[in-house]
Amino acid sequence: MKITLKDGSVKEYDNALSAYDVAHDISEGLARAACCAKIDGKTEDLRTVIDHDCELAICTANDEEGLAAIRHTASHVLAEAVKNLFPNAKLAIGPSIDTGFYYDFDHEAFSREDLDALEAEMKKIVKKGEKLERFTLPRAEAIAFMEERREPYKVELIQDLPEDAEISFYRQGEFVDLCAGPHLMSTKGVKAFKLTSSSMAYWRGDSDKARLQRIYGTAYNKKEDLEAHLERMEDAKRRDHNRLGREMELFTTVDVIGQGLPLFTPKGTKMLMKLQRWIEDLEDKEWGYVRTRTPLMAKSDLYKMSGHWDHYKEGMFVLGDEEKDKEVYALRPMTCPFQYYVYKNTQKSYRDLPYRMSETSTLFRNEDSGEMHGLTRVRQFTITEGHLVVRPDQMVEEFKGCIALAKHCLTTLGVEEDVTYHLSKWDPENREKYIGEPEVWNETEQHIRDILTELEIPFVEDVGEAAFYGPKVDINAKNVYGKEDTMITIQWDALLAEQFDMYYVDQNGDKIRPYIIHRTSMGCYERTLAWLIEKYAGKFPTWLCPEQVRVLPISEKYEAYAAKVLGELRARDIDAETDNRSEKIGFKIREARLARVPYMLVVGQQEEEEGLVSVRSRFVGDEGQKPLAEFLDQICEEIRIKEIRKEEPQEGAK
Repeated sequence: MKITLKDGSVKEYDNALSAYDVAHDISEGLARAACCAKIDGKTEDLRTVIDHDCELAICTANDEEGLAAIRHTASHVLAEAVKNLFPNAKLAIGPSIDTGFYYDFDHEAFSREDLDALEAEMKKIVKKGEKLERFTLPRAEAIAFMEERREPYKVELIQDLPEDAEISFYRQGEFVDLCAGPHLMSTKGVKAFKLTSSSMAYWRGDSDKARLQRIYGTAYNKKEDLEAHLERMEDAKRRDHNRLGREMELFTTVDVIGQGLPLFTPKGTKMLMKLQRWIEDLEDKEWGYVRTRTPLMAKSDLYKMSGHWDHYKEGMFVLGDEEKDKEVYALRPMTCPFQYYVYKNTQKSYRDLPYRMSETSTLFRNEDSGEMHGLTRVRQFTITEGHLVVRPDQMVEEFKGCIALAKHCLTTLGVEEDVTYHLSKWDPENREKYIGEPEVWNETEQHIRDILTELEIPFVEDVGEAAFYGPKVDINAKNVYGKEDTMITIQWDALLAEQFDMYYVDQNGDKIRPYIIHRTSMGCYERTLAWLIEKYAGKFPTWLCPEQVRVLPISEKYEAYAAKVLGELRARDIDAETDNRSEKIGFKIREARLARVPYMLVVGQQEEEEGLVSVRSRFVGDEGQKPLAEFLDQICEEIRIKEIRKEEPQEGAK
């Protein structure tokens, strides 16, 4: 038996042996550091027996897979600690995740004091250093085993497994859990961990099922790595748009209005308006789009024609009952079928294409309540939605143009380095989810692959993430907690024109089916605002700020001059306010800085006499006195070009 190692060297063995045994044969140090293994590219437990020629990589804490094994084992240590301190708690699931691990329990809410007690209990368990032993049971015995231990959620999981599935368990001392692994060889490998929070979660993410309590934690191989992570998490909490956006009075939510239905305050609304005006002018004046306005709802007939009724009905808000009502309507989850009829309103020739339509579209999606979060996952949202109807020979260049527009938006917002590109493909094993024939899917996916390669854009491929009618490019970004969301989407559609009888007349007078590109330029306004709040910690580029300048008279004697300065600012379309409170100027400056206002203009006797303003900025602190006209020209240019000024360290700043 030949085993090819990561460095290309080959080990030969006469008998089958475990991945751990191979690691030990290579070196005792590697065996001590080993967390799991990759056998022919698949992550496996160290206990996995190798009995054939293969490629083998031993994973340590320095590898993503190895760190995941540490965290998965930590989740089992947590589960044992919970059973020790709260014997009546029922176990649900406990996986590793990108930022650590969690475990769900059927139990009353856990307090911070409970988490501290559980951490102390976990340390005792780790100190014992119990070995983790893997064993399997036949289906009936596995069910009986978990029924005897009074773990109904584990029983349900086993019952849902295929009849021929291998049902594996891991034992550490007296504690046993249903699990596929992989895990460390002993609990002693869980060296640095922290329980970070707890929250409510639904069993299997279904709001109709049991409410559970989820405990989140994280684990690392070294204390220093854990401390660095916790510091990052503290920064994440400070940047969390759900907290910071409310603190800055940008948006709020109200229970009696509904979950996932945010209210935007004047400040937040002003930011959204600035984004909308920018995008609409950009698309219409520079990228050749025509603007449409279409209804917020339609009869079910429209969605049946597009395929959304069959493929997306569960995610829609349906108004009426098909069995009782003559006509059933639904709030729109997308704009595409509406814009198709704008296209069809007049006959188009080959000379009219590409026909680029865009709309600031308010959409509605019936997201699960457990998925709601701030502005990133809501039930009503507004999107920079567009559809390009093109000749087949124009498709590639227009698709490139959509990517270029998206990249321009990302660059302007200062977030271009924070995204990853994904080619979202269909899943041929799940045919009922998609329309069209395999050859169409394979051809269109290859076109997108070629485009991204030609543009030298690194990308990953995701099976099963395509829309039901075509593959797409998803441009994703992570929030401060590491959760990835799609910010911008560009979809290739070679199928829906047929269903809506869309055509253009070619140079020979023949009717030809066009192709369609579904795309966003900036994406969803709500999600983008959340992204920007977290990216800039509320210190937005000047052009986006709801308040760009605050005028600060040093006493009431200079309020008249302050009012004149304010008038000059507003006459140049600068969002400015005046602080006329009877407070000391140092207090006013601190208040403006806490409000993250980019510029403060201090005015007193000398400024009034000489037509000056004393400029203090968020970027460099004291910028000195300037003629008001000079400051106006400078800030107007900064806003016009949408400059992103970097903050410089301010010595002695308070």
